Amino acid sequence: QVDAVRVYVNSSSENLQYPVLFVVRQQKGVLSWQVPLIFRGLYQRTYNYQEVSRTLCPSEPTSETGPSDQIIFVDVSSMAPFNIAYELLVTRLENFQLETNKAFNFTASPSQPQYFLYKFPQDVDSVIIKVVSDAVYPCSVVSVQDIVCPVYDLDHNVEFNGVYQSMTKQAAITVQRKDFPGEQFFVVFVIKPEDYACGGSVPSSIHGNVNRTWNLQRMKNLQVTIVPSIKKSVYVQAMFFSFLSFLSFYLGSVVVAFVHYISTDMKLTVPFGSVSIAGSGIMTSSHPITASTPEGSSYGAIDESGSSGGHQLSSPERGPPAGSDTDSSVEEESDFDTMPEIESDKNVIRTKVFLYLSDLSRKDRRIVSKKYKIYFWNIITIAVFYALPVIQLVITYQTVVNVTGNQDICYYNFLCAHPLGVLSAFNNILSNVGHMLLGFLFLLIVLRRDILHRRAMEMKDVYTLDYGIPKHFGLFYAMGIALMMEGVLSACYHVCPNYSNFQFDTSFMYMIAGLCMLKLYQTRHPDINASAYSAYASFAVVICLAVLGVVFGKNDMWFWVIFSMIHVLASLALSTQIYYMGRFKIAHSTGFLLPSSLADLGIFRRAAMVLYTDCIQQCSRPMYMDRMVLLIVGNLVNWSFAIFGLVYRPRDFASYILGIFICNLLLYLAFYIIMKLRSSEKLLPIPLFCIVATAVVWAAALYFFFQTLSSWEETPAESREKNRPCILLGFFDDHDIWHFLSAAALFFSFLVLLTLDDDLDAVRRDKIPVF
Repeated sequence: QVDAVRVYVNSSSENLQYPVLFVVRQQKGVLSWQVPLIFRGLYQRTYNYQEVSRTLCPSEPTSETGPSDQIIFVDVSSMAPFNIAYELLVTRLENFQLETNKAFNFTASPSQPQYFLYKFPQDVDSVIIKVVSDAVYPCSVVSVQDIVCPVYDLDHNVEFNGVYQSMTKQAAITVQRKDFPGEQFFVVFVIKPEDYACGGSVPSSIHGNVNRTWNLQRMKNLQVTIVPSIKKSVYVQAMFFSFLSFLSFYLGSVVVAFVHYISTDMKLTVPFGSVSIAGSGIMTSSHPITASTPEGSSYGAIDESGSSGGHQLSSPERGPPAGSDTDSSVEEESDFDTMPEIESDKNVIRTKVFLYLSDLSRKDRRIVSKKYKIYFWNIITIAVFYALPVIQLVITYQTVVNVTGNQDICYYNFLCAHPLGVLSAFNNILSNVGHMLLGFLFLLIVLRRDILHRRAMEMKDVYTLDYGIPKHFGLFYAMGIALMMEGVLSACYHVCPNYSNFQFDTSFMYMIAGLCMLKLYQTRHPDINASAYSAYASFAVVICLAVLGVVFGKNDMWFWVIFSMIHVLASLALSTQIYYMGRFKIAHSTGFLLPSSLADLGIFRRAAMVLYTDCIQQCSRPMYMDRMVLLIVGNLVNWSFAIFGLVYRPRDFASYILGIFICNLLLYLAFYIIMKLRSSEKLLPIPLFCIVATAVVWAAALYFFFQTLSSWEETPAESREKNRPCILLGFFDDHDIWHFLSAAALFFSFLVLLTLDDDLDAVRRDKIPVF
């Protein structure tokens, strides 16, 4: 048992010019202070205390010397020309050494700090120091220091040594035996003279203040409990659980692929309509492909009834002989189509009242496929250049935390932060393994489909020529890479989560949402979807806005005004392009949109005419009703977001932008599925299962996401009030479960997009509506 001595002094003198000086000399050190004891706060504000109580650095008897008496000298002096009364009291502490799993209550103040000793038991390698208080204020600091004298236990020096964190009602510090060679440490408790560091009010006065009652106002009751942390075996169990949970998805995918292979192999003949495949032979329909439209709605329609014979019906997508699907450098993407001029008139084809997939899949398959492969290669380049600086930065953050001991830099859930090596919260990093494993699995699934599609092309399979949705896998590959990179960057963010690096966790979320919307649009608009360069440039603009929002979005009204205007205008511009299938050009001759006599008039007059003809004259019955309904709802949603941001100015700007992306994606997906069912198309069992699984897993994931365990929108001390213990295997917290479930939900979401239109593989493209 280690004995400790506490010295209490009190002086009635308030004369700051002649303080009373106390010097305590011990065998291994000297401790001194003055009364009145002065603390300085913000704006050089001063706080004076006449009562001071300090614990002297204990001297533990060694096995060589055995128990011995300690000699302590206390020198009291003052330069005052008059007598000053003081009180000196030396007491022996009865409960200086803290015990494992036993709560201890005490009181502290700025001028009466406390610290206690803790020794590791033989079978414990790591402990968690839990400190709680019923009162939010006064703000306090909890520090863990090595057994070194003097002990830094005042507000101005508590940060000089060891590990520390600020506290209001709750604090937790994980301490490992390996960090303390003596297998013991001091737990220091300091009360700050002001509360602004913990989110309290900032003093408005800059004048000094002498107040003898400060000591009574800043008292705080605390309770400390030291409990053993998890053992190494729990780390192993958690890693096995993480990997096996997601490897089960691989097993499920293998089973589904095997069942699909068996069922396909057993089907010797697959009839559909008037087309069938038997063995290696192919028999095609003799009926011509007709770009048919309902009676009375032949606006811009093309009558192809003059075609005769199936051998004349080769779609432009069929292109060169199958098997020549190469990435030749001479095959450049171009708007030039090798077909008669009347058929390539985009203004006529794309503005038909009733569009079919055959109208928007007329380009050479190889050129379009190569166009979408650029998405894959570009995202790999972006990922490398984005991730490497991020990794370097978070390593620097972690190094600063480890070197300085300042645990206010990172916003962990300290009640469930399990260190490993140099990492302070390994569990938050491990839980992101699901994104990487499932992202890789999705790439394998897409690769399998791609290989099967190529084999079918080599066999001149009729399914791949004029039937079903055109198979372009570039965007799917990009989505798989984005999912893997989301896991990498989320893990980087959780190395040291804070306000300035939260954008790392959200950047690829923007890209995932954007790529999903692009893929959904590409499904029935393969010829007119955005190029990789314009898409990634748009993502770059969004990320730039997110960075500006982090810097200026806290309190600057001008930023929110500009952003809201950009948001609304971008929504209108994109809506116009979608409504007119990319054929709206107000600055040039508009051909079918406007009379030729108006072609040379000013841009403003043309804009007014388009507004009048398409918005006012046709307000009761727009030309493209389904598109108009989608765009109206979409604009209302986006305008609502813009108004919300302008009025409330949320501090978490990155999540605000992510919410915009997710709402637009969900809106478009819902519209797509509704229109698919309206068109008498059906959902096969696999996509239906994926849709249900996506909804269920997302609901569960969002439940855990909203279980806020920390918040960098507040001060570190206020954030710790939200900390909660682990709930899974004693290793993972609510946010870790969010990582697990969100990875699975994204994987199922991708599978929805991959399999949603599998029912159309036996449907002619001139019978598949575009919406």
